[in-house]
Amino acid sequence: MIRLTYFPYRLLLCKNQAGHPTTKAQQQPQQQQLAAQILADSSLTMVDNLAKDIIKEGFNAGSGYSQIWARDFNTLIETSLEVHSKENVRGAILIFFALQQKNDEMVDGYVVKKDFTWNDDTPYYSDAAPGHVGFKNTVETDQETSLIQLVGKYIKKTGDVELLQEKVAGTTVLVRMEKMIDYLLRERFNKKYGLLWGAMTADWGDVQPNDSFGCDWNELSDEAIDVYDNTMFMIALQYLIEVVPDAQKAAQWAKMKKGIHENVRKHLWDAKQQKFIPHIYPGKSPIPAGFDENTIHYHGGTAVAIEAGLLSKKEIAIVNQQMVENVKLSGMPSIGLTLYPTYPDGFFKGGMAKAYQYQNGGDWTWFGGRMIQQLIANGFVKEAYEEVRPMINRVVKNQGFYEWYGKGDVPDGSGKFKGSAGVLSKAILQFREWAVENQK
Repeated sequence: MIRLTYFPYRLLLCKNQAGHPTTKAQQQPQQQQLAAQILADSSLTMVDNLAKDIIKEGFNAGSGYSQIWARDFNTLIETSLEVHSKENVRGAILIFFALQQKNDEMVDGYVVKKDFTWNDDTPYYSDAAPGHVGFKNTVETDQETSLIQLVGKYIKKTGDVELLQEKVAGTTVLVRMEKMIDYLLRERFNKKYGLLWGAMTADWGDVQPNDSFGCDWNELSDEAIDVYDNTMFMIALQYLIEVVPDAQKAAQWAKMKKGIHENVRKHLWDAKQQKFIPHIYPGKSPIPAGFDENTIHYHGGTAVAIEAGLLSKKEIAIVNQQMVENVKLSGMPSIGLTLYPTYPDGFFKGGMAKAYQYQNGGDWTWFGGRMIQQLIANGFVKEAYEEVRPMINRVVKNQGFYEWYGKGDVPDGSGKFKGSAGVLSKAILQFREWAVENQK
């Protein structure tokens, strides 16, 4: 067991040299200096321009991926609306709803039929989308919540609330989203814990450990409850509350969200260690004897939990310091580090069998960038600017956005991974907005 020592976190500009809290007037010059540095940083402009260039190429996940995934599209929707027409984005969203299944579940994503070239025992078809094929990694539970967030972000940025009343195969988008919530509560809700469940995967990942493919629920799957699935649900509910003009429904969703919030804090937050428990296993546990899974820090799920409002500012400071220390201990490049420590060698099959490979400790800007966004949103701008540097620097060096990075910052996966581009573009916009507000 690895024991980590975390020192009390010192908030940015919180004390002067005598150890007394600083005043707002004392903080201002340092904030102005940071703001000026951000506004003069040409590398941010370069990365933002590169991000927009590759997102202009389409809504698919990236080079090597012909598919459009809801979980990816959700993280590049704001930038997509800056470089594509509203009509094109709207059309891409509506195809998801056309592929909604009769049991109300949502697909992971879709592809035009001519590009459906991979082996899949269970492709998803729909008469409402005859030119497309859907697919779904059924070990995960974030498809419905990703699409609801995607719709919410689209409406907030465009004001196109009429999308909710658009009919797809005779049923409005709003009703279809409500049916997606019903599906989750019916098919993926554990009544004992009051939380959603999926298969055991590594943090936000979509690969289970017990078979070589790992993406489909089967007899080898282990039911597991984690922070990522449930906080994605909370964020989806919040978007519904914000964009749907129905006070009664909003009240119902607010009550549901409050219940998930309370149960995540009760069952998944380890107050003593100030971290989230990786999994609750309602049935058998797949974890090998002698390995304590609760030593593992889930960076991606923690970032999403902050977005969902699960942690106080003090707790955000602590988990961020944990991430920074995990990066140092692991020797990995950035807080995009998926998790630390990694699962034992051989626990996952295939490409994740070794440490620091893919979702078993690989470094993913796609989620590290979300932590940067949340640091900025919660006032930790200095920390965010310091911690984003490895992500910015490697984009500049490689002139592209790789899917993930291994030891030594070696790039891997798709060379134009649009989720990474989207989260960095959004974070850069946040940096600039903060800097403009604080430069005087």
